[in-house]
Amino acid sequence: MATSKLQALWNHPAGPKTIHFWAPTFKWGITIANIADFYKPPEKISYPQQIAVTCTGVIWSRYSTVITPKNWNLFSVNVAMAGTGMYQLARKLKHDYSSEAETAVAKE
Repeated sequence: MATSKLQALWNHPAGPKTIHFWAPTFKWGITIANIADFYKPPEKISYPQQIAVTCTGVIWSRYSTVITPKNWNLFSVNVAMAGTGMYQLARKLKHDYSSEAETAVAKE
């Protein structure tokens, strides 16, 4: 049973014998780095970088569902990229707008 599942994975059109497997697998590094940055101070988060990560995740998530063969590894890494990018953008926006509000109150 397990051997046949491994064989099916090995011989899949998006399996380990193809670039369709390895490109998204290495792309997980970007997502993992973004997760590690959750502990970075919000003022050090880059809007352009996080917008790019989010947009890439959203666009390629959609693309991975319409191509043949279906590449669920590509889909999952891009959903994770979009999610981490949105989370980082939310952190940055919250920090920037709360800082502006505190500055406005301090001036009054």
